[in-house]
Amino acid sequence: MKTKYLIYIIGGLVVLILAFGSIFILDETEQAIVTQFGKPVGGSRTNPGLNFKVPFVQKVQRFDKRYLKWDGDPNQVPTQDKKFIFVDTYARWQITDPLQFYMRLRDERSGQSRLDDILDGETRNAVASFELLDLVRSSNRIPETSEEYLQEVESLDTIKVGREKIEKMILSKANERTSDLGIIILDFRFKRMNYVEEVRNNVYDRMISERNRIADRFRSEGQGEARKIQGNKERDLAQIQSEALKQSEQIRGRADAEATKIYAAAYNKSAAARDLYAFLRAMETLDKSFDDKTSLIITTDSDLYRYLKTVK
Repeated sequence: MKTKYLIYIIGGLVVLILAFGSIFILDETEQAIVTQFGKPVGGSRTNPGLNFKVPFVQKVQRFDKRYLKWDGDPNQVPTQDKKFIFVDTYARWQITDPLQFYMRLRDERSGQSRLDDILDGETRNAVASFELLDLVRSSNRIPETSEEYLQEVESLDTIKVGREKIEKMILSKANERTSDLGIIILDFRFKRMNYVEEVRNNVYDRMISERNRIADRFRSEGQGEARKIQGNKERDLAQIQSEALKQSEQIRGRADAEATKIYAAAYNKSAAARDLYAFLRAMETLDKSFDDKTSLIITTDSDLYRYLKTVK
């Protein structure tokens, strides 16, 4: 009896092991194929959920269904106009046919390595086929700028193809070469471009020289404008002073005329007033004309002396 129960238990365990060994689950991010002794059997398993295989004999090879990234290594590449630049690129790719991918590349590491060869090669070919301007610019759009820079903007060269079209050309040619690998390249972009060290230093020197030239021009224009403002200030100041002097002389003239009028009116009022006025004017003249060290010889007929002669 005990032997019978033991057989049942062992049989149940074997069934469970076989059941668990024949079932595998795929989630939404996975796709797979089943291999038997290293060879694929059946088609691609791309739908999430329960799947079955022969236990112990067949194995499951799982692949990512999501978009995968590829980062290229920066490479030194010459352009068509013989300028050496470092080019850094990146791409996004996806496994679209797990069966074909397994038969050609086996795993994702091999896929990345194959993409290195394809994308690096197409990038080198494209960079060597176009001039630097086409690689760094996408259009002939004139950037918005101030009037001071119009001269520099007008001197920009015209591009023939442009960066975006070159990226699309690389993407198209790379997909042609991956069409039998069970993958598709979804996007390709230039991440960064830069001159090699020797050329970069020369470019920086030219940029500094150009900026200094523009700064000198602005400085010269500013100095000219400053001189113009200074000249206008001095002209306006002279005009204001001249007008003020004119007005002050007019006021002084009117005041002197008014004073003379008052003096004349006072002089004509009476003989005593006239004599007093003449006396005060004579004394004022003597006070302003002579000091304590001055000697004066006059006749008795002098107008100044007649006031002294009348004193008793």
